[in-house]
Amino acid sequence: MEKITSFTINHLTLLPGIYVSRKDHAQNAVITTFDIRMTRPNHEPVMNTAEVHTIEHLGATFLRNHQEFQSRVLYFGPMGCRTGFYLLLAGDYESRDIVPLMKEMFTFIRDFSGVVPGAAARDCGNYLDMNLPMANWLAARFLTQVLENITEERLIYPE
Repeated sequence: MEKITSFTINHLTLLPGIYVSRKDHAQNAVITTFDIRMTRPNHEPVMNTAEVHTIEHLGATFLRNHQEFQSRVLYFGPMGCRTGFYLLLAGDYESRDIVPLMKEMFTFIRDFSGVVPGAAARDCGNYLDMNLPMANWLAARFLTQVLENITEERLIYPE
């Protein structure tokens, strides 16, 4: 069997950033999958499930309510390795195109306080596995270390 594209990326040199993982075609539409890499794979600890879960709830809520992008958001969710998230958008995009959107989203997550949307037994299958303070901290870290002064090496996969 052939390796899927995401397994061909050199995770030893991959830095936190925003990358186009793939582009697919569904009928006449282009679907762009983004790799939102928050931690450096195999160099630093992965995120715990509680903060990943919290970021997922907050990120999905933000994106699906975003005035400009809500109709283009197909999916936002965690990577199994817990180093980041996938974002699928309807449309043909490059990484740089969504930097402003990611800045907005991670600012929203950094500043969020109160009850996490969907963090109730009726709404979520694992509602107790949430860590808002750590989600706030990780969002702040990603904003300051990656998004505020993002460079090309954090927008295009390494060779």
